[in-house]
Amino acid sequence: MLLPVIMAGGTGSRLWPLSRELYPKQFICLHGQNSMLQETVLRLSGVQARDPVVICNEEHRFLVAEQLRQVNKLSHNIILEPVGRNTAPAIALAALNAVDQGDDPILLVLAADHIIDDKSAFHEAIAQAIKYAKNGSLVTFGIVPTGPETGYGYIHRGEKISDDENSPHRVQRFVEKPDRETADDYIRSGQYYWNSGMFMFRAKRYLQELEKFRPDILEACKRAMANVKEGDDFINIDKDDFIACPDESVDYAVMEKTDDAVVVPLDAGWSDVGSWSALWEVNEKDVAGNSLKGDTFIHNAKNCYINTDDQLVAAIGVEDLVIVNTKDAVLVARRDQVQDVKRVVEFLKTECRSEYRKHRETYWPWGRADLVVQTGRFNVNRITVKPGEAFDLQMHYHRTEHWVILSGTAKVTIQDKTILLTENQSTFIPIGSIHTLENPGKIPLELLEIQSGSYLGDDDIINIKEQYLKS
Repeated sequence: MLLPVIMAGGTGSRLWPLSRELYPKQFICLHGQNSMLQETVLRLSGVQARDPVVICNEEHRFLVAEQLRQVNKLSHNIILEPVGRNTAPAIALAALNAVDQGDDPILLVLAADHIIDDKSAFHEAIAQAIKYAKNGSLVTFGIVPTGPETGYGYIHRGEKISDDENSPHRVQRFVEKPDRETADDYIRSGQYYWNSGMFMFRAKRYLQELEKFRPDILEACKRAMANVKEGDDFINIDKDDFIACPDESVDYAVMEKTDDAVVVPLDAGWSDVGSWSALWEVNEKDVAGNSLKGDTFIHNAKNCYINTDDQLVAAIGVEDLVIVNTKDAVLVARRDQVQDVKRVVEFLKTECRSEYRKHRETYWPWGRADLVVQTGRFNVNRITVKPGEAFDLQMHYHRTEHWVILSGTAKVTIQDKTILLTENQSTFIPIGSIHTLENPGKIPLELLEIQSGSYLGDDDIINIKEQYLKS
């Protein structure tokens, strides 16, 4: 049976300020009703396939687990990468994990941050590709181009596999992102597809080709997978061995070198949502060409993309703008210059500012925390704890905490004393006190947390016992 492998790494910096290192675009609802990861999983509904394997960064493990749980697809199926090493090693980890279980499934390799509007056309392409993957071919999906795009790599198709009118083609070559003149030539020839970065092949077949062309990658991945602990909620690989693995894409490592590459065309409303202008293109628009999300007011505005978290954004007499408003940052850019958003991220990194890495609101296994006030001596967080969830048992060496319950019921343990608190009640946690908080109720628990002390960094959380151990 088909085993989907969803690659959910990457930081999505071109969609700053909404996408950031700790909460990148694949976990955000940008198109449709769910996050992009969830849309990728749900898109497989109707395909005979197992629960997907998701490969992600260790820092995103709880985000992925929670989003898979929400769509009932969490089943010890998350492989954690301690560092990013590109797609060839990531796919090798998934293939080795499958083979280690005594199986040789057909892997359907997908990215977690793509849009595909025509699900039936996507399913048809999968069905066509399976026939060739079963027989040992390494299949790539080529996007039928809609214009001379210079932001994508291309696949030059060769001869047909068979005389069948709908037969796929052998891959003649992969080509880098072209300039505009070359892209025009590609489109006029009718022999080129956009490179989607989606693939299908048997697990053992991929490992055979990887061993042939990049045995160093395969050996590093084997060592990293050698000591995977059974029974963990996540599939944790060895950090030191994986750090030693070369950084290489599957295109360079295998697909450009193999003699068995086949391209199946895909015409299904695909986009990799690589910029704010690309997102404007695929989203619904009003009669004036404006794509709006959140609390907005517009007057005499045309062809704008506006996305706001909570504050009202009013736009008057403007055209062709991207306006993105979050709780701690605002982006205003011309749609034809959004490629320079990366300059903002580079600036924030150089200045050691946090806005490139995390939002004011952060997500945890137990819920979320919104940093309402931040100073050198005290912070104020508005915290939401999901029903049945709890903080880790913890302590702090440098700060005290004061908790005020806004709604719901809190079960608070400080040292050896446990109390229940409800609305308008509060408690104080002294420095060095072992403590935890649980929501025993049926509704979300809302509270204000006032942190005060000489040092307020996250590394002053000393975890005594991890609560989040269930799958």
